[in-house]
Amino acid sequence: MDTQKTSKQVLGELLDRHYKEAFTAKEEGKLVAWATSISPQELLTTAGIYTMYPENHAAAIGARKQAQEFINHSEGKGYSVDNCSYARVNLGYMEILHSEAGNMPLPDLIFCCNNICNTVIKWYENIAKELNIPMIMFDMPFNHEYEVSDQNTKYMKAQLLAAIDQIEGITGKKFDYDKFSEVMSISAETSIWWKKASLQARAKPSPLNGFDLFNYMAMIVCARGTEEGRDLFKLWHDELEAKAKAGIGPWREGEELYRVMWDGIACWPYLSSTYKTLKNLGINMVTSTYPDSWYIVYDQNDLDGMARAYSSNYVNRNLDFGVNNIVDIVRDFDLDGIIYHSNRSCKLMDFRQFEVQRRVEEATGVPSVIFDGDQTDPRAFSQAQYETRIQALVEMMEDRKKRGGNGK
Repeated sequence: MDTQKTSKQVLGELLDRHYKEAFTAKEEGKLVAWATSISPQELLTTAGIYTMYPENHAAAIGARKQAQEFINHSEGKGYSVDNCSYARVNLGYMEILHSEAGNMPLPDLIFCCNNICNTVIKWYENIAKELNIPMIMFDMPFNHEYEVSDQNTKYMKAQLLAAIDQIEGITGKKFDYDKFSEVMSISAETSIWWKKASLQARAKPSPLNGFDLFNYMAMIVCARGTEEGRDLFKLWHDELEAKAKAGIGPWREGEELYRVMWDGIACWPYLSSTYKTLKNLGINMVTSTYPDSWYIVYDQNDLDGMARAYSSNYVNRNLDFGVNNIVDIVRDFDLDGIIYHSNRSCKLMDFRQFEVQRRVEEATGVPSVIFDGDQTDPRAFSQAQYETRIQALVEMMEDRKKRGGNGK
């Protein structure tokens, strides 16, 4: 990697390569998989199967304000508006096969892990059925206990071993355990640098404009098992660390007056307007619940640790864990407020959001607001409502500061 380039430049180059190399792989007769965003990609990387991520692609389409075309197409075929909008965008793309955000070749196999939600099961089953291709499925039990149980870990480990057998059957090649060991090490290192970079936002002022976190997230999804991904996040960390030491804030113009967390996925079609509304009021989104999602760390050659790590995603954890996780974030980043995105597509997260909000405010005194939206369906978002909620949050944060920050 050319260290003379900025991490943002490298990020753009790697994303361009990611999509172009998928078509090259397809043309060369190599297998291409479509996978969920937090799945054990180490297995596919080891087997030399080029992996694409429909969630990433749908988010990019949303950010390019092109989602409605694909949503209309899938809904015209009978898919309900109540389905996840990532699914509707992707199922529309499967037939349109062109977007301004880049293109993906159709897959040769499906790789699905339901630790992020259960919607992905039917979405990915549908792709496999329509394209008549194999599907490798990881069924992840929800963690009703506070810690990931040994029973759940054993269940996931057995599925990892079964998936290796399936991959051998699909590729016709023996699984390379030496390479697997290397990929495991690189994946864990990449996750560590991703987390270290995001933690630089604890500085005051934060060197990180949190909306950049959404942009860099694309690479932690699709390049976690690569040296290029690892090096990108180390470079980003070093840049942020240098800015923090120099006392440089998130923007060239404007002061960081309030520090907030964003809970939930971004509103990709309105990324610019949601960001500018905050910036114009001096609000910096310094963190979210995202950084820990891809902090998938385990010891090299430790399949039990790998199984436990993939079972530990915060979305797959019980309410007490979710509340305590946000309480820790509030204190660690010294937050003034929280913005909860009630994402129409993400039922599992939204179902408990009001109770999480109540408990977190009770524990920390930090004010918060909830606004309605969607990750890619532009019809579910109101700019007026968003602005009204953010103005209310500013009033509450300012009032709390005047009363000494204890919220009482």
